[in-house]
Amino acid sequence: MLGFVARRIAKGIVVLLAIVVLNFFLIRLAPGDPALVMAGEAGAGDEAFIAQLREKFALDQPLPSQLGAYLRSIAGLDLGYSVRQQMPVATLIGERLPATLLLTGSAFVVSLSLGVLLGSLAARRAGTLADTTITGLALLFYATPLFWVSLMAIILFSVRLEWLPSFGFETVGAGYTGLARALDIAHHLVLPALTLGLFFMAVYVRMTRSSMLEVSRLDFVKTARAKGLTEGVIQRRHILRNALLPVVTLAGLQAGTLVGGAVLTETVFAWPGIGRLMYEALLQRDYNLLLGVFVVSSAMVLVFNLVTDVVYRAVDPRIEVA
Repeated sequence: MLGFVARRIAKGIVVLLAIVVLNFFLIRLAPGDPALVMAGEAGAGDEAFIAQLREKFALDQPLPSQLGAYLRSIAGLDLGYSVRQQMPVATLIGERLPATLLLTGSAFVVSLSLGVLLGSLAARRAGTLADTTITGLALLFYATPLFWVSLMAIILFSVRLEWLPSFGFETVGAGYTGLARALDIAHHLVLPALTLGLFFMAVYVRMTRSSMLEVSRLDFVKTARAKGLTEGVIQRRHILRNALLPVVTLAGLQAGTLVGGAVLTETVFAWPGIGRLMYEALLQRDYNLLLGVFVVSSAMVLVFNLVTDVVYRAVDPRIEVA
């Protein structure tokens, strides 16, 4: 297992390096000039001032030279300096990352738990009204745009019913500490976590249902019924456990994509995470900050994939590492 993990980490480093290089050139090919943006906001548009900005932030260097300098800084675990925020990129991401992990982690738990629960219920009631209702709702949540669901949730639960706050990480100026602050953050977390979780829940419902129906037709399930085991035991220990294998694989792949989905959710709900930070960096043409967010997001996806491989082997002991 240790050798397997070491090989996967080595491959992950190579993949991360390729992602860094690809993102570097893709961002440079995008229209817009950071120096022009900064000069326009400063109210100075003369060529001399723009040239000074390009020289100060090494934007006048050839692309290979900029890439080499950036790779050297990444190798030293230095994500660079934000030209717009006037702060180190690592500091900015470190301030926003806990909020994103809280949101995506909560949405992941909601989507996976509800998806497996409703999917198994639909499989046990296959062909009935309950099955039709569950699969229909899953398809509805999956087909509906995420930003529209977010806006409708704000209108219903915040504006109409006034049950939940509509935006922000916590109540501004409240000065809560300890348990009171944790409860306040949880209160603000409900809407964005449920909105993001319901979208991905639909995928787990469909996957769990189809996988359980496929496993239920196998010979070992018929043998378990012939031995006189109760239907509840057969569903839990024999069908669901084996049906979870593709669900675990899908969950590991989608755990990283939750960060990408959080861009819309964090923007609508004004959630101070790295998804919203990435959106702001894109508008401001802040190359270093945008690349830093991409590097951290890519590293998170690679880590999730590695954890998925380890968990997959723990769920199914038949899998050989070799």
